[in-house]
Amino acid sequence: MPKRKSKKASKRKSRPRKTRRNTAVKLPKDAVTLIVILRAREGQELLLEAELRALVAPSRREEGCLTYDLHRSADGTGSYLLHEVWASREHHRLHTQTRHFLRWSAGKDALLASRESNFWKKIS
Repeated sequence: MPKRKSKKASKRKSRPRKTRRNTAVKLPKDAVTLIVILRAREGQELLLEAELRALVAPSRREEGCLTYDLHRSADGTGSYLLHEVWASREHHRLHTQTRHFLRWSAGKDALLASRESNFWKKIS
């Protein structure tokens, strides 16, 4: 059986790869970003993560919730970060009155060694 001849590579000009540009998202004028850093009590890391995961889906469905993302520390220290963007402080206040948030709030002290939170306004 005769061997097939290999096709020579075509000499097309290579095009530069398209890269994603950092496109800024226009937020509502009153939008606020909330950054929450939570550290689990020793031995409570898995339970804390499960409770935080349970907040994500219902929070994302709330009116005024623009972003609600949960992050785990890359160094494995049992630390978590919530990055939330709300259309206004009022939308966040209403969030704190929801059934899922109140359930979380009632049990969080048993899971947390510490909690820090700050509101931010996007400037650029």
